[in-house]
Order: sequence, then structure tokens, then C-alpha cells
Amino acid sequence: MSISKTFVMAASLLLGSAPVWAAPQIIAHRGGTGDAPENTLPAIDLALKNGADAVWVTVQLSKDGVPVLYRPSDLSALTPLKGAVSAYTAAALAKTDAGWAFAKGGRHPWRGKQVGIPTLADVLTRHPQVVFYLDIKSPDAAPEVMAAALAKVLQETQSLSRSRVYSTDSRYLAALPPEVPRFESRDLTRTALANITMAHQCTLEASAADRWYGLELQRKVEVVEKYTLGEARSAATLVWDKEAMECFRSRGKAHIVLFGVNSPQALQQAADLGADGVLVDAPSQFASAAR
Repeated sequence: MSISKTFVMAASLLLGSAPVWAAPQIIAHRGGTGDAPENTLPAIDLALKNGADAVWVTVQLSKDGVPVLYRPSDLSALTPLKGAVSAYTAAALAKTDAGWAFAKGGRHPWRGKQVGIPTLADVLTRHPQVVFYLDIKSPDAAPEVMAAALAKVLQETQSLSRSRVYSTDSRYLAALPPEVPRFESRDLTRTALANITMAHQCTLEASAADRWYGLELQRKVEVVEKYTLGEARSAATLVWDKEAMECFRSRGKAHIVLFGVNSPQALQQAADLGADGVLVDAPSQFASAAR
């Protein structure tokens, strides 16, 4: 798939118009964490080479307030450094080995390859026509500080029209300026899907505005039922099906991105449901479907 063709389809989705074709947008999760060190420039480059339509990256704030790409709460999970991302400047993070922990068949092919933790600005500048989904995972940054830093980068790189923000913590979404596109909160999406799955009730409020929802294709949850004399807990699985899709679509202009789509069967299921996009860990496994 050419970059121009990819951009036309992805931009139409972000702007809320009808997609160019029915196939879900292939979104490289954390830049393609199954193919290369996650949230790095090589991972993103490889994902696009393998035909990904868009890229999902995870954003935290450095010590000097710069949005950088990293997911775990401690740097020791993926690099030789220890501690929080916020304990280091963006310049120091760029010099660490972000390929340290990536392994394939017992080998570490990216160690010592000068793959650092990039800034969001560097990534957006490097790929000026690519659609990015930004997942806020900043455990110690105040929502208003993160929101201001993120908005500043998006404005300076002219990326507002090709970016959309997600977070499992609704405080970060609420703090964003009105001009920054975002997903609906995870709690709202999960609650609506739970009501459909377990009670067959469509509880979403209608809206004329475009709304974006993101959740796993299947999500295991614990259901808590409260009674006068106590409570009962039981396991359940929230599943996107035709009923769920019809509910979300019937309440306005809904755009639905399904997470955890990592097999041809799951991709086919998402396509049959009419999902707008799917998060995949290894775009290389879907290269033929993306072209």
C-alpha cells in the first residue's frame, strides 16, 4: 500500500468521513511491538514498510517536560536504565538502549544498535503524512501538564488533524484542549459494552458529534453484584458482536477501534463486524491484508 493511499484512508477516518474501503485500518500497536523494539523509530519504520495504515504509540513526559515514547512505569523493563521516565531528560533517554530487552529466539538483535527512546516531536516530524494514535501512560505527570505538553507538540508539528489521543485514565482526556482529537473514556466504553453483553441494553446516549471508542475485541472482566447481605463476584467476557456494533452505531457517528487483534481469524472477525481499525502487535503478519 502506498503512503499516499494509506494517508487518504486514515485521514478520512480521523476526520469522520466514510472510509475509502471496508477493511479495518491496520494500526501498529506500540509501533509494532512484535516485530521490533516497541515505541522506537525502527519499529515504526518497519511497521509502515509492512503496510500498516497508522501507528499507535505510548507517551510519557521526561524530566524536562518533553513527550517521549515509552510504556512501562520503570525504564528497567526495556532498557539498561532504572527508574521512572520522569527522572531523566529527553536527551538522556535518547542515548539509552531501547532495544535492550527485545528478544527473538533467545537472541537480542537490537542491543547496541543505538536505538534510543525518541521524542514525540521527532516521530511526527519523521513521518509527516502518517496517522498516529497517542496513548498517555504517564504515571506521575499531572493531567494538565501532560495535556499542555502534548497539545504544544501537536500544534508545532501541524499534527492535530492526523492524531487522536487515548488513555485508560479519563483525567488525561478531560484535561486536553478542545482542539485535540480524543477517544471516549475507557470506562464509558467498557460500561456500555457490559450492559449490551450481559443485559442486552443499549445505554449509550445519542450524539451528533463523531465519537471514537477503543477496547479489546474480547475483554475478560470480573462482575460484582451487590446484595443487602453482601456481594457476589463472577468472571465474565465482554465481546464485540453485531448487537454491540448496532448499539454504538445507532447512537451517532461511532468509530470503533478493536484492540488485541493478532490472528487472521480475529482480523476477519473485526472486518465482519465493520470495525474501523484494529490494533496489531506484529504488522509483518498482516502485510498481505494491508496491501
